[in-house]
Amino acid sequence: MKVGLIGRRGSGKTTIFNMLTGLEAQVGGYPGGDKADIHLGVIKVPDQRIDRLAEIFQPKKTTYAEIRFTDFPANQGKDDLKASSDLLSQMREVEAIALVLRDFDAQADPLKELNDLLAEMTFADLVVVENRLGRLKKEKGKEQELPLLERCRKALENEEGLRNLSLNPDEESLLAGFGFLSRKPLLALFNTSDERAGQPPLPAYEEELRRRGIQSLALAGKVEMEIAQLNEADRDAFLKEIGIEEPARARFIRASYQLLDLISFLTTGKDEVRAWTIKRGTTARKAAGKIHSDIERGFIRAEVVPYEEFIALGSEAKCREAGKLRLEGKDYVVQDGDIIHFRFNV
Repeated sequence: MKVGLIGRRGSGKTTIFNMLTGLEAQVGGYPGGDKADIHLGVIKVPDQRIDRLAEIFQPKKTTYAEIRFTDFPANQGKDDLKASSDLLSQMREVEAIALVLRDFDAQADPLKELNDLLAEMTFADLVVVENRLGRLKKEKGKEQELPLLERCRKALENEEGLRNLSLNPDEESLLAGFGFLSRKPLLALFNTSDERAGQPPLPAYEEELRRRGIQSLALAGKVEMEIAQLNEADRDAFLKEIGIEEPARARFIRASYQLLDLISFLTTGKDEVRAWTIKRGTTARKAAGKIHSDIERGFIRAEVVPYEEFIALGSEAKCREAGKLRLEGKDYVVQDGDIIHFRFNV
């Protein structure tokens, strides 16, 4: 999963990045918008199921799901976005966008920041659509793409963005390569004061974002960054002392999975125990392709047992004896926590 952090200068975006990744990127603004200013970080997604399976199988390797973060330089307005084509192309590669909104002092106006950032993304997408439409007029055989992009242009000119544009699967496929910013899943991330650590966004903000269909989360970046850099024992004690039930990173991970509608299936063995992240609703054959394209191409059957049933019985052999190990075909819809072994032939 790739998540891009975008925000205004002074929003605390890099503080949030450090808190989530445990890194120590320089905080305090960027001198420009070139590649050198982009911070990259990876976190492993904690999963107690993987921990338990690793205890049972004692594999050579244990692999958790990952979230890859890109902390983009603060953008300064439409002209800046228009000029930063390389930066925009990298933004288009992420799977979801977290807009970091300043909400930690009296001067903050996070809803205005949100509206400004959405407008900039809409503007950037409109430039792409208009350029593509200009080229399409000189090409033949693009009967589907032309009217679709005209619909996109109309929505963008009305400052609606593309997130709520209703598309069929073929239209989705046609637009996929553009990486439109205003169509990506969006998380509004309120960077609050230390005093509000662990609390949700203010009710007025939550209500407005709910009305607009935007998921939201509040994090107290400064204090939670300091907490994230403590060792586990000190961190747990400090969280308890200030009344935070769950670390910020865990709250962000859960929000990200909800935003992208993701689940994990699990594979086990002496060589490796691993979590694989897929979209909810993914079929067994497509899930096999997550491991390797050869397994998808040569898919025969999937041996499936839910994690809870495996743990209750204690081994694959006992699951088989109890009739809990199922053989599923290519159209089986994978469920969160399924332990799967794929049969294939290439």
